[in-house]
Amino acid sequence: MTSSDTRFDIRRVGGRIGAEILGIDLSAALDPTVVAEISSALLTHKALFFRDQHLDDADQIRFASLFGALTTAHPTVPSVEGRPNVLPVDAGEGVRANRWHTDVTFVRTPPKASTLRSLVVPPYGGNTLIANTAAAYADLPEALRALADRLRAVHTNAHDYAEPQHAGNVEAAERRRVFTSRLWRTEHPVVRVHPESGERALFLGGFAQELVGLSSSESRDLLRIFQAYVTRPENTVRWSWAPGDLILFDNRSTQHYAPDDYGDLPRRLHRVTVAGDVPVGVDGTHSRALEGDAAEHYTPAGAAR
Repeated sequence: MTSSDTRFDIRRVGGRIGAEILGIDLSAALDPTVVAEISSALLTHKALFFRDQHLDDADQIRFASLFGALTTAHPTVPSVEGRPNVLPVDAGEGVRANRWHTDVTFVRTPPKASTLRSLVVPPYGGNTLIANTAAAYADLPEALRALADRLRAVHTNAHDYAEPQHAGNVEAAERRRVFTSRLWRTEHPVVRVHPESGERALFLGGFAQELVGLSSSESRDLLRIFQAYVTRPENTVRWSWAPGDLILFDNRSTQHYAPDDYGDLPRRLHRVTVAGDVPVGVDGTHSRALEGDAAEHYTPAGAAR
């Protein structure tokens, strides 16, 4: 395997989030200088897009590993056979994850970053939307920022972001049973301080179900208000997939969403995630587990600091 060239271009895709990386072959061994520049670009742009790569699982695993230790595929959902780090993202009927979410926030150490690679994409629809949660925090009026800084939210996988869309759907019911076969409840700060950039970002998404110290109705209302800033069009970018594309996004300062707008057409991606650390709030307080084990079968014990 030959090393890649150390020169590449960065082309912004959205005004506040997203950049396409041009001139890199991810199937080649990347020079450490290139990896450092990609890491820097990720901090700046939050989501990076690589067209026409046509990697296999081993290539994707190798690329993701450049950014840290890997998680296994998922805390409960089975991996691709023979590939314990690869999660199949397959749009079965009624089990599509068409809600805004940040990956696996129901455990104490959510992923640092995620890679998504397209295998089969529909001829229309099936895009992925990604939102900049740091920009959303910056958009908050001062009074709402001050409130968010003090709040903590309980995240749980008992509320599946890929809920069945049709009552009585057997496949969807089985998907939910597997997804919730182990239960976690974790208390995270609503505002997370990024461990590398120091930026503050809203740390919410579909697994955040209630705010500590508030009623269910109060929690719903405030979560809706904060989430509305995350999903403002100016804070989002939409990627139209082609076979062979790869996305790398910072799971600490983004949410993402896959609209269910492609009928019964097939759509298949593979996901590999980089292990993350314990989120820290504005006051320096770390996240804490409320229910469930340490999920060390998912996140390597040495990866979480």
